[in-house]
Amino acid sequence: MSEPQGSEGTTQRLPVIEKEADTGGEYEAPPVEAPPVLDDTGGEAGGSGRFWSARRVPAGIVALLLLAVAGAFLYDIAAVRARRDGLSWRRDLARQLAERPLDDTWVLVGAGVAGLLGLWLIVLAGTPGLRAVLPMRRPHADVRAGLHRDAAATVLRDRAMEVSGVQSVRVRMRRTRADVRAVSHFREPDDVRADLDATLAAAVRGLGLSHPPALSVHVARPGRKG
Repeated sequence: MSEPQGSEGTTQRLPVIEKEADTGGEYEAPPVEAPPVLDDTGGEAGGSGRFWSARRVPAGIVALLLLAVAGAFLYDIAAVRARRDGLSWRRDLARQLAERPLDDTWVLVGAGVAGLLGLWLIVLAGTPGLRAVLPMRRPHADVRAGLHRDAAATVLRDRAMEVSGVQSVRVRMRRTRADVRAVSHFREPDDVRADLDATLAAAVRGLGLSHPPALSVHVARPGRKG
């Protein structure tokens, strides 16, 4: 049998398929990685911590105060080195600190204020802040997302207004709980509350939060006019 000819009369070799000797000529499919485990909200299982605030305002205030104090003392030191009189307030402060006893009222007040300011700075440095941002689940390790409380409250309010019999809804979103107060004008409050529990529970799962808040639903009748 002759070999197949190319378009220009040249001989073309057929492709050769090599077989692995250790597999007995059988094809082995490459290993397939298992997909990540997803939760009921569509994200990969695993939470995210709270977002940390930059604390720009407190840091700016502390930086300005330190700059002003350091600048004043630096100017005083330079003036004394230049054989000029130092700042009067610095001499008065040094005399007051030297003459006043430790149990003096103003000394205790100043120490208390300085202690409170220091404690306030320690609390700011040790707490994350940004309480208005709710952390969401992380479908990828290098991606973080957060949802503002007002946006989450708006979503829950819109979903609650879709329930039959609901006239108005007020939602207060917290970090660990969502308080929902609805007014029903023609259905039984118990039936409306049952529908709200189911609808809002699905809405909370749909938000994709790392720590879904607990629901607190209250249904009341509209008040009488006049």
